[in-house]
Amino acid sequence: MKKILVTGANGFVGQRLCAFLAKREHDVKAAVRDDGVEVYASSQVEKIVIGALEHPGFLTESETIRIFSDVDTVIHLASRVHMMHETSQDPLAEYRKVNVEATKKLANAAAKFGVRRFVYLSSVKVNGEHTVAEQKFNELDFPSPQDAYGKSKWEAEQILHEIAKSTGLEVVIIRSPLVYGKGVKANFQKLVQLIKSGWPIPLGAVNNSRSLIYVDNLVEAIFVCMHHERARNQTYLVSDGDDVSTPELIRRLSKTLHKPERLLPISPTVLRWAGRLTGKQASIERLLSSLCVDNHKICSELNWQPPYKMEEAFHLDFSDSNAPA
Repeated sequence: MKKILVTGANGFVGQRLCAFLAKREHDVKAAVRDDGVEVYASSQVEKIVIGALEHPGFLTESETIRIFSDVDTVIHLASRVHMMHETSQDPLAEYRKVNVEATKKLANAAAKFGVRRFVYLSSVKVNGEHTVAEQKFNELDFPSPQDAYGKSKWEAEQILHEIAKSTGLEVVIIRSPLVYGKGVKANFQKLVQLIKSGWPIPLGAVNNSRSLIYVDNLVEAIFVCMHHERARNQTYLVSDGDDVSTPELIRRLSKTLHKPERLLPISPTVLRWAGRLTGKQASIERLLSSLCVDNHKICSELNWQPPYKMEEAFHLDFSDSNAPA
């Protein structure tokens, strides 16, 4: 039986995807950087070590046989993720090593060994950083990545489409907004911790709208894109379909965590000023600005609907003892 190769299998999305596939009796090759990391434990899941994607010797010819010889589908999740505090003098070059060059190597090797479909998890950052008024990003927008991470994702998408045209490998691009769920890191985790602490949050006057996607909704979208004939060589933006303001997000999380809503109505102008003073301008802007995506294409073409509403997702992953520490 042909297998599904999942890169980044030990990550936040990768663990949930491997569990989802194993429970549906799909054989999975869970690709990781080194043998010391854990992947979802199941007889259906085989851990394979592929090394560091940024290493110049990544994916030698002998390794391609071991990795791809019995694979039908590749789900490429591994990437150099967006970093809030970038330290490299040339961030784009570092992102390109993993997100562009390694992706190119993987896709070419997959095509060589007759892999049918290559599903690539990209980012809404390819579209841009912010939306305004009633605007929502969609698949017809001209890409406008603003940072090194977004630019590297867009470059990888273009290379994948070129490989698809020249080899016949079926490519599906999924652009995701912020993904949340148990085990999430970065800003969402910090927000949960702040709510649990009981400290007042100075975001009550924010009037914005943002799209998010629950990790299990994303996994379901990936699964549909693996199989659906109409997904071949397409790009899809995904979301829960329930855009929320930052204050509303805090209210919903507070309710789930059984914590009081302590929102202070501080002017966004003051918050932006504070962000500039503290060097946290980018982080503050993400809390204040809007970023919405239109998921109509995947819903209509692939008959996909997010299985979980946000409140249900919060209850499943963040309520009581399920809430991250």
